[in-house]
Amino acid sequence: MSRIQWRLKEFPKKLVNCIRFRYHYSLQCIRSLTYNHHMSQSYASDVCLEPIFWFVDNFTHLLGPFFVFAVVCLTAAVVIICYWIGLPYWWKKSPNTTYFLLVVGNWLLVNVAWNFYKAAATSPGYPPEKELIIEAVSICKKCIAPKPPRTHHCSVCNRCVLKMDHHCPWLNNCVGYGNHRYFFLYMLYTTVGVLFIIVFGFELGYNVLIVGDGEGWNEVEPLHGHPVRFNLSGHIIPVTEMNDYVDDGLAPAEHDLPVPQEYSSNAAKHRAIIFMALINVATLFALGALTSWHSSLITRGETSIEAHINKSETKRLSALGKSYQNPYDFGPRRNWRLFLGLVRKRTWWRHILLPSGHKPEGNGLTWLTVNDFIAIDDRDDEWP
Repeated sequence: MSRIQWRLKEFPKKLVNCIRFRYHYSLQCIRSLTYNHHMSQSYASDVCLEPIFWFVDNFTHLLGPFFVFAVVCLTAAVVIICYWIGLPYWWKKSPNTTYFLLVVGNWLLVNVAWNFYKAAATSPGYPPEKELIIEAVSICKKCIAPKPPRTHHCSVCNRCVLKMDHHCPWLNNCVGYGNHRYFFLYMLYTTVGVLFIIVFGFELGYNVLIVGDGEGWNEVEPLHGHPVRFNLSGHIIPVTEMNDYVDDGLAPAEHDLPVPQEYSSNAAKHRAIIFMALINVATLFALGALTSWHSSLITRGETSIEAHINKSETKRLSALGKSYQNPYDFGPRRNWRLFLGLVRKRTWWRHILLPSGHKPEGNGLTWLTVNDFIAIDDRDDEWP
């Protein structure tokens, strides 16, 4: 056997061995990231995601105005379509129902607009700078400044935020002590608003998108030919006049049957209804889930960040045979009253169902805990 033939025969084996070696070598490199005591899979994941974190930290504040503009445009488009298509539809169907829809719809719109503006324009609250903060419990590693309780550093705003929940790009603002209530009420009223539109616009959307062209009849192809009628003997006689009753001295037939609205004559209306169906259903699921999540957090007296901290502490203490108690959980009823600011004789009707600019209780630097609550009379209704 010649040398060339031998090489050709051994080439497949060498190729397979080379591929196998490269595979095992790559696998060993990946495993080496979590091999020593100072490395873990979580840390390796953070390193891989570091470019994404860098992009979010450095460019989210630049994209914020565009997100705010998008929210305003989408909200305005939905409202315009409701007045353009929905209002005439319901007015022709029932004027009394239209009055009800106008009152409820505009009430929801005012609350949505008010709470969105306040959530975006109100400062979430920041620790005082260059001052002695006696309430501080730690030092921020990024600001190198004292941190009061429930304060966390926002990498997008590049500063500490009092009772920080998260940074919301749709508001171009942090959600914290000063505007958390506005943020939640905006989500709540928006969710109720899109559900309101879906419920009272379902019939209209069904007639246009499901039944077909908004008329109730689907004509597969146009009719051709000449109109005819049958005489008494059963013979077919062509109709030469559109009103064939004139020769018999009879007036045309009249009826009070409802005449379907012709939406198909305007393709823009048809596309607008499709847009409404998509945007409202998507908003209902997305914002509805977020509202439900934040409702559960408020019920437990914690923020989004504190939920992760409390979960870790609960797991850590459980391994030691101990139980963890959230120091800011006063029970569902009191947690909600504190969050909504329903103290000092404030009421649901005036300060929640109607736009209200009342500020949260306290200064954001000190917080009551369950230990402080022991000294408060549980029967005192002045405190939540």
